[in-house]
Amino acid sequence: MITTDILIIGAGPTGLFTVFEAGLLKLRCHLIDALPQAGGQCSEIYPKKPIYDIPAYPEILAGDLTDKLLEQCKQFEPGFTLGERAETIDKQEDGSFIVTTNKGTKHQAKIVAIAGGLGSFEPRKPPIPNIIDFEDKGVEYIIRDPEFYRNKKVVISGGGDSALDWSIFLTNIASSVTLIHRRNEFRGALDSVDKVQELKDAGKITMITPAEVKGIVGTGKVTGVSVVQEGGEEFTIETDHFIPLFGLSPKLGPIANWGLEIEKNAIKVDNALDYQTNIPGIYAIGDVNTYPGKLKLILCGFHEATLMCQSAFKRIFPDKKYVMKYTTVGGSMVLTAQEKKLQKL
Repeated sequence: MITTDILIIGAGPTGLFTVFEAGLLKLRCHLIDALPQAGGQCSEIYPKKPIYDIPAYPEILAGDLTDKLLEQCKQFEPGFTLGERAETIDKQEDGSFIVTTNKGTKHQAKIVAIAGGLGSFEPRKPPIPNIIDFEDKGVEYIIRDPEFYRNKKVVISGGGDSALDWSIFLTNIASSVTLIHRRNEFRGALDSVDKVQELKDAGKITMITPAEVKGIVGTGKVTGVSVVQEGGEEFTIETDHFIPLFGLSPKLGPIANWGLEIEKNAIKVDNALDYQTNIPGIYAIGDVNTYPGKLKLILCGFHEATLMCQSAFKRIFPDKKYVMKYTTVGGSMVLTAQEKKLQKL
């Protein structure tokens, strides 16, 4: 049996930052993740994707962000159960919880923080009849390594942040980038929309709107896509790769059977206080939760983790008064080597 103060379900950015915030409160953490390494989607799906809204980093690759977070929380010596999925949860008479994984590993904690991001997920695929025949043969739903597209012709379809960000990023790598969206308006960040427009005006991106990709051209490998523009005009664009970026279809998996209040495949929490679920002692932070005004940003997950840890401390030590200090006061919030030694005794 693995015992800890806070058991974190999900070792993505929000889960990793939770370790740091809990460590400042001298609370021990253990993380469970179905993936074989920490980092969540940032490590598994888009380690080379640039992220632009992390404070103090005008731009940072998703994989590098994971490395920084691991470095930041390393001093608090978190435990990890990787490559296993949290399967069941049982509340004990003393108020603690036992979470068992699909491989039978049991974990006991006073607090459970679900930071599972989107949960398990699969890419949303466009309704193109022959697209399955070209998967991994020029059709990719996720960009893992931008260098794979070096000097290649690329067509990206979509209107959200991923489609915009990758279109911008690949202009310096691919020989040509074409962005296709079924509307004239994009759903992504306004700054990214402006940047794409600037690159289009400079002749570095071809943007076709409103239009949709209706078919894949090629024999055994993608050589082009069939595009239908509003009004019925149909034409073919030569390309080496077609990348439809329509987001991920999330699934909560076994967590959906834990008795939590679910709304649109997300866990409802009390954002007015501490991001606690309808079950006292179980919190949900990051993309996995929902509340009025929710924004699915890593930045928001960090904020939620901070408030959650404060609430967790009060639940674990109801009679102990904690005075919040700034982390800049002589490093007083970070455990010294001596304190770590004493904590283990």
